[in-house]
Amino acid sequence: MKRKFSDRANWRRILKKSYACIPMDEPQFRGFVTLYRIHDLRDPLWKEYNGRKMCLADKGYLWMQHFPRGEHFVVTTMFDDKGRVVQWYIDICKVQGLTDQQVPWFDDLFLDIVVLPTGERLLLDEDELEEALDEGQITPRDSAMAQKTAGRLMELIKQKKFPYFDMSIQHRKQLLDKLGWEKGPL
Repeated sequence: MKRKFSDRANWRRILKKSYACIPMDEPQFRGFVTLYRIHDLRDPLWKEYNGRKMCLADKGYLWMQHFPRGEHFVVTTMFDDKGRVVQWYIDICKVQGLTDQQVPWFDDLFLDIVVLPTGERLLLDEDELEEALDEGQITPRDSAMAQKTAGRLMELIKQKKFPYFDMSIQHRKQLLDKLGWEKGPL
């Protein structure tokens, strides 16, 4: 199981960034929201889904992560340099935590959900989850929890009851204003 940190301190691709972590305690969201703005990088990050190539990280891109308290997932919203959503990436995790420096982290349970602005939904890395179980990296209980969490989220998304899509748009504007970061078009 790999521990992932919201500040991506070891991401070698990135040459210059801004990072902020904001605790939130509102009726619709309790937890941490992080913002990661890319100012300069070695080379853009591209990913292909169903034959479509998409840029996920480039100059001016903003990655926002929601770490909902008490949940087994973290939602990353990737915005391009014009403020448009590129994708929502949902990591299924065993546990979340906070470093002494107040940097949120999670222990990744391999399963991921990608949702594109078109509404297309993809469940990724089921093979990695199975391999981790076979190799003893995770327990059968971890695997079952990951599958149950992913299934619940996929159903919420299908029913259009997953609040993080709209919330990410609202929080982007609200937090960029609060931080005074140059935000560009919404």
